Amino acid sequence: MGHAEFALKLEDATNSRDVDRVVACFAAEYVNETPAHPARGFTGIEQVRRNWTQIFAAVPDHTAVLVSSTQDGETVWTEWDMSGTRVNGTRHCMRGTIVFTVRQDLACAARFYLEPADDEDVDAEAAVRQIVTR
Repeated sequence: MGHAEFALKLEDATNSRDVDRVVACFAAEYVNETPAHPARGFTGIEQVRRNWTQIFAAVPDHTAVLVSSTQDGETVWTEWDMSGTRVNGTRHCMRGTIVFTVRQDLACAARFYLEPADDEDVDAEAAVRQIVTR
């Protein structure tokens, strides 16, 4: 099964580690919503540029793997596994989904659900307990 064309373009741009190529995947009026962390939402490609500049500087071997993607009209559902080694030597790993609105081959909006993956040995029961007793 193939991937959505926009998703492949973004994966390739990200793996080039070229900020300009990444930014070129987004419309000037791009709107990013982060439902689990609403204050992290933003509008505009300058924040996209700042984010990826920071990521590539902190994780010089950053690699993005497009796990899955599909398209329905302007909606492109993507699942990602992003990893690398931070300049301080620690592991970097983020996993999750991003649901893009794509027009004219550019991301106009996204609902961002990527989160840092943890290395904890916490089973499902303990994890739920931690979440509900914070």
